[in-house]
Amino acid sequence: MALARTWSVGLAGVQGAMVEVEVDLAPGVPTVALVGLPDAVVRQSVDRVRAAVVNAGHDFPLRRVTIGLSPAAMPKQGSGFDLALAVAVLAAAEVLPVGSVRDLVLLGELGLDGSLRAVRGVLPAALAAARAGHRQVVVPRENADEADLVEGIEVLAAATLGQVIAHLRGAAALPPHERAPVAPPPPGPDLADVVGQAAGRRAVEVAAAGGHHVFLTGPPGAGKTMLAERLPGLLPPLDEQAALEVTAIASIAGTLPPGAPLVTRPTFEAPHHSATMAALVGGGSGQIRPGALCRAHRGVLFLDEAPEFPRAVLDTLRQPLERGSVTIHRANGSATFPCRAQLVLAANPCPCASAAGDTACTCSPLERRRYQSRLSGPLLDRIDLRVTLPPVTRAAWLDGVGRPESTAVVAARVRAARAAAAERLAGTGLALNSQVPGRLLRDRWPVARSSLALAERALERGALSVRGFDRVLRVAWTLADLAGRVTPGPDQVAEALGLRLQRVAA
Repeated sequence: MALARTWSVGLAGVQGAMVEVEVDLAPGVPTVALVGLPDAVVRQSVDRVRAAVVNAGHDFPLRRVTIGLSPAAMPKQGSGFDLALAVAVLAAAEVLPVGSVRDLVLLGELGLDGSLRAVRGVLPAALAAARAGHRQVVVPRENADEADLVEGIEVLAAATLGQVIAHLRGAAALPPHERAPVAPPPPGPDLADVVGQAAGRRAVEVAAAGGHHVFLTGPPGAGKTMLAERLPGLLPPLDEQAALEVTAIASIAGTLPPGAPLVTRPTFEAPHHSATMAALVGGGSGQIRPGALCRAHRGVLFLDEAPEFPRAVLDTLRQPLERGSVTIHRANGSATFPCRAQLVLAANPCPCASAAGDTACTCSPLERRRYQSRLSGPLLDRIDLRVTLPPVTRAAWLDGVGRPESTAVVAARVRAARAAAAERLAGTGLALNSQVPGRLLRDRWPVARSSLALAERALERGALSVRGFDRVLRVAWTLADLAGRVTPGPDQVAEALGLRLQRVAA
């Protein structure tokens, strides 16, 4: 009887969990038993491992092979266990020294020819290995830069199973991987391209400064999509912790850009209105994967033609937008993903949507109300800024005087406003005005009653809910930060109230 152990990593949401791979060889009819709740992909790994071992120049043991994946109660999914299974089998067959693989973490999918192929989720897997006290991880060459983002762990990059075998036998050591410098990503679209639309430009600036959600409505060609696409450029670069979070989600989703192991800029997700609930929020029949909302973590989720989305799909955003995370439950387990994204909704005022605006509308009042009611009240109540964009005039397009402010100019004001908010919120664990709980906002940073007169009247007549009143206060603080004021005055509260109470013309 021969027994060998090594390590790999399974994924649950954006968290990695260590999986001990045990292989036992015993006399008997040559069979392979794989236990430990493997899914179909892991079960098929036996055939991939067998072919890879043979094509690497070694014999697969003709004995009774039992492979155990521990903890046995955790579902195992994906092809990332292939390399660990192959190495453990070879160690049990005494092709490799058992001691050399006991504390090693191995990640990667094997081709039938023994090549080592990239897998998803290497960054959270390497983080889990480092937290568990492991000091060395072997990964496919394509994933090496991603794994090397984790401090305190040595990354060995290999292209084939043969290279791993040679390293473990002491014949040809794999050198520790060194991450190559990466050029910064090219700049995104510039806000200077947006002609006119002063209200829309102001809205995205306020949204960027305070982390607020935005609802843009207007006729086709008014600039709704252009404004939404330029919002990420106004946001500051991601700090180290946020960059690792976003990169981990992109790694699991398989959307990590090639040659860019670390995502340093806020992401922009714009799913089509035919997207399903699983595509928007996350899910899947096998491994639970993040949806567009989660992939937009620390960035922008843009839903163009929002009324065309199924209402049930849009309403699933309500709770995640409040909590900043989403937990997806399935029969075989659950997964939690962070989703602290800024939501931007865009809509036409009616189904006919003429570029001339309401003057050319042929819809009846009932059709307009029915179209607008596809966005539920509870969802809209979570939107801080609501702006109606008029059609762009000929004078603004052809005869405009002076170039509009660029992204760089507006982003500088956003950085200054965020710095002021961060100084005020120091010690609370919060960074943005949009994240401040209403009770803390009223108790710790009260605004003078004389400044709140308009908002209180709106609350009294039912134009604002209590949650809406708190959101007006948050926007007012953002406006005060942009204006360099210590506290919001009547002008900031009035502007915040106007940005919230704007509606689509009926």
